[in-house]
Amino acid sequence: MGVDPATGKEAFVVARPGGVLEELADAHALKAAAVLVTVVGAVLEGGRSTDAELAAFVPSLHAALEECVGIMAAEREGSA
Repeated sequence: MGVDPATGKEAFVVARPGGVLEELADAHALKAAAVLVTVVGAVLEGGRSTDAELAAFVPSLHAALEECVGIMAAEREGSA
């Protein structure tokens, strides 16, 4: 994983699909997407943004959507 900032020691992780680290990453991704939705929603409600300002959100929205779809697909495969 890199270097532990608290100890300065190298930290190694072997992640398994469906493990705790994957669940934490999914939870983080969903929280980040929820925050992004809130921010974009507030900007849209304000109604004073330019097209260029709104376009700046497109890459972040695309990445969040892609990650959420990946999470849903993985959950669907896991339950099948």
